[in-house]
Amino acid sequence: MASLNLHHLRLFRAVAQDGTLTGAAGRLNLSPSALSAQLRALEASIGHDLFERRGRGLVLTEAGRIALDHAEAIFRTADDLSATLAQDRGGQRALKVGALATLSRNFQMRFLAPALGRAEAPIVLRSGSQAELLAALAALSLDVVLTDQAPPAGGPARFGVRRLDAQSVALIGTPGRVGGDLAALIAREPLILPPPGSTLRAGFDSLLAGLDLRPRVAAEVDDMAMMRLLARADAGLALIPPIVVQDELAQGALQVAAVLPQIEEAFLAVTVERRFPHPLLAAMLRTATAPAPGGSALR
Repeated sequence: MASLNLHHLRLFRAVAQDGTLTGAAGRLNLSPSALSAQLRALEASIGHDLFERRGRGLVLTEAGRIALDHAEAIFRTADDLSATLAQDRGGQRALKVGALATLSRNFQMRFLAPALGRAEAPIVLRSGSQAELLAALAALSLDVVLTDQAPPAGGPARFGVRRLDAQSVALIGTPGRVGGDLAALIAREPLILPPPGSTLRAGFDSLLAGLDLRPRVAAEVDDMAMMRLLARADAGLALIPPIVVQDELAQGALQVAAVLPQIEEAFLAVTVERRFPHPLLAAMLRTATAPAPGGSALR
């Protein structure tokens, strides 16, 4: 087989992603005939047809699927190398961490603690939605994503998921709101809840439905820090992991009204397969998952 032409391979990947010769040619600013000629040259060099025509579209042959898998690996390695060298100037390489906007700030700080104050690895911290952060991770714009939601299966990116910790969730509020069983609390107190669709809210709604309880919602908030502030302002009982308000609990400003062991928030670190991972990240992940004496790592 002749030496592989990487330019031809990049064009092949574009056509495979688009599914049509005309559409890919338009995005590549080439004429369809020129693109077709270069695809034929690639097929001749590897000795296999890469596409078969179905209707107006192109479908990968078995050889085409194998070639696309290898092409993705080749260009991901090239992108990884470029991203690594672009920021590795002056002996520094920033550690780029994405965190779900609703995730506990205290948990984030504990994860980042081993990297704080290291001149050779400044920290870049970005918050956002799950979809935004996973897209940035797949594009190698982030080194790790901290979340409570596992990424969906499938897709072009090969995500790795490490469970760092988990803890039960509680209803937490000012001392005057504490007292009675769960049914009494739900009947009496307004609640500060995560928004519908979130992991915690789904678990809580399922629990209440099973007990035939109907909550009185004071606020729906997609930010744990704001839920903490609302609880401190006595707006109601907040459905949050105790780690979010650990300082207020220690001071007595807030108290646990009811622990809900049926609902668990998992703390996950999501990474993507990289040829050049950040040198600090593996040690941080080991530290985060190492059990502390008498308990879990990140309570």
